[in-house]
Amino acid sequence: MLPSEIKMVDSCPIFINFTSTNKTHIFMKTKNLLIAAFAGFMGIALMTSCGGGQQPATETTTEVEETAGPSAEQLARGEQLYKEKCFACHMANGQGIPNVFPTLTGSDFLLNQTKMAVAQVLNGSEKVVGQTAIKYPAPMPPQIDNYEDAVAVINYVLNNFENNGGYITVDEVKDIEIDPR
Repeated sequence: MLPSEIKMVDSCPIFINFTSTNKTHIFMKTKNLLIAAFAGFMGIALMTSCGGGQQPATETTTEVEETAGPSAEQLARGEQLYKEKCFACHMANGQGIPNVFPTLTGSDFLLNQTKMAVAQVLNGSEKVVGQTAIKYPAPMPPQIDNYEDAVAVINYVLNNFENNGGYITVDEVKDIEIDPR
């Protein structure tokens, strides 16, 4: 049997404020507590996924001529990076969260300004551009610190999430300056 100051509501123990016996008041307090817990969880998820856990770029890179599109290895690396760094905001299906994080599915910006998309992955963006003139509440922080990984993740996105946007090469983005971290 539960102590008298704890009440079971929908199989969840709820501490009752004895100064207020109004069930609606108790429900609202519980609802607000759950919303705050969810917001805190999302904040922690965003802080740990956005740019966290970066591996330093290796000094040795192999130059591969990319005439037929991205290789299977590059797409696999892009998928890995997407799951590590992009998933929390843009979701598993690339749809983002409306008015919070932009969609990557059919994004005019992504498909038509691919080089700028690579620049945003490398350096973040104070003004994240989406399909419309939506102003998003927070800029995208820098996610990647080298050209090869930035191209890999953009090529992965360009060829997934119902996109058929082709590809971009490392040579095409070498002139983008990577801001110091």
